[in-house]
Amino acid sequence: MPLHLLKLCVGAESISDLEGWIAQRMAQRRRAGEPQEQLHTTRMVPKRIEEIVAGGSLYWVIKGQISARQRLTDIRPFTDGEGIGRCHLVMEPVLVPVEPRPFRPFQGWRYLQAEDAPRDLADRGSGFGEMPEEMRRELAGLGLL
Repeated sequence: MPLHLLKLCVGAESISDLEGWIAQRMAQRRRAGEPQEQLHTTRMVPKRIEEIVAGGSLYWVIKGQISARQRLTDIRPFTDGEGIGRCHLVMEPVLVPVEPRPFRPFQGWRYLQAEDAPRDLADRGSGFGEMPEEMRRELAGLGLL
């Protein structure tokens, strides 16, 4: 089973906010002739890289709820210009909405076991994927989803 990462999406108000940021960054990369991959820089390097890139995703916590995921394709450790070790989390630039689940704030990222990861909304059926995000958030906050 793949291992996932969980990270706060600071500044985003919704999945559509994050989608807009991704689209903007992809357009910048296209104009610069760079590969169409999304990079997120983080300070700590996961030690279980093989388990993560073998089908894992980065699950985004938006406004206190796990809301969406992106498939991780690579993790690239590097040292920045100031000599500080960091890494690029390389993701497919496609967001997959998941069943919203409350999650308290934390710093950095956390490992997320496959059995603890929320299901994709598309896998749930019953039209949950078409429901407006704000409504899903409110229903999940009330414990109804």
